Amino acid sequence: MGNPNDDLSRRKFVTRSLGCLAAASVAPGLSLADSSSTDPDKAATVPVMRKLGRTDIELPLVNAGAGAGMDPGLVIEAVDRGMRLFDTDARYQNGRHEQLLGSIFSKMGVRDKVVIMTKVHTPEQRAGLSPERSKALLYKTLEGCLRRLRTDRVDILLVHDVSSPGPIHDPAIMEAMSRIKAEGKARYIGTATHTNMAVAINATVAAEIYDVVFTAVNFTMADDTALMGAIENAAQKGVGVIAMKTQAGGYAFPNPATHREFSNELINSAALKWACHNENIATSVPGFANYDHLRANWAVALNPEYTEEEKRFLSDNRIKLGMEFCRQCRRCVASCPHKADVPTMMRTHMYVRQYADFGLARQTYDSIASDRGLTACESCGECTAQCAHSVNIRRKIEELKLVYG
Repeated sequence: MGNPNDDLSRRKFVTRSLGCLAAASVAPGLSLADSSSTDPDKAATVPVMRKLGRTDIELPLVNAGAGAGMDPGLVIEAVDRGMRLFDTDARYQNGRHEQLLGSIFSKMGVRDKVVIMTKVHTPEQRAGLSPERSKALLYKTLEGCLRRLRTDRVDILLVHDVSSPGPIHDPAIMEAMSRIKAEGKARYIGTATHTNMAVAINATVAAEIYDVVFTAVNFTMADDTALMGAIENAAQKGVGVIAMKTQAGGYAFPNPATHREFSNELINSAALKWACHNENIATSVPGFANYDHLRANWAVALNPEYTEEEKRFLSDNRIKLGMEFCRQCRRCVASCPHKADVPTMMRTHMYVRQYADFGLARQTYDSIASDRGLTACESCGECTAQCAHSVNIRRKIEELKLVYG
């Protein structure tokens, strides 16, 4: 999927959509808010919906990433417009993001109408723990999530930031996650990956206990056959795929040349539509920093059909290279003579430069081991020379140094 020239019309999307959350079923997994209506303009007011793998959850194509930060108004508007999945994490804003969601959902009385997805057990948290300590920490972290979210269960619980089969197949983690699901503290369980995604997705599927995988994927990765194959494999095996990083890093794009031809609004809508056109992806959770971003994202859920300009943008390979999106492939790591954690630095740069989320950037930066952090980087440029995806890593690291020294 992902070919912008596919003849994928609004009518085709609507007739295959799930309509609204309360719609009556007209076929297994397919429904419409008004199944008698064939008016495409009327149908455009109804979000396209998809089923999340083998779960019983049905979601709009576009939902709410954690980029809403701490603005309660954005969360309220997202609910009012029809977004149903809300992404958060035990660490975001040191737990305050979960507190915000819990408070708003409680006051709005919509807990049973929204789907809460949170993440626990980061690499730095689980590193070096014995099986018993690992399980105990996972349980304890979840209990804190439930308190902050004001609920007795989350809908989706993910093991955070997995990039290899190790933590995914770890017996202690698998036992803890299975027990949490059996006890009803999480309806469904899964993994979250933004590094070495194809390997992590395939390992998640092979484990056979996970229901969901949350992965980075966007149009700059269209040529990554391993990733596209892994996503297809997950969907075929009933593991629901949720997409993040769909807009290749946010609304502030790094190359001025792109803006001479395309607006930020067009870039974002085209990129988000590209993810939505992949039927193996159940839904996406792009972030939104303001109301304009939220409304633009939601417009894609209502009508994912490409415009001619969006097709032109997506077919321009110069633009893809100019996006300079780090795919977290880690091929650059071996080339660094100073053993710097280049992929984590690239994520930190994205959170600073494109998300303007300095809290998340700080957490990401702090997750770098002290002997592998920015202080070890001498800006020799070796990583840029070795980058398989034409990312100017050296320049981005220099920009990071302006923030973190």
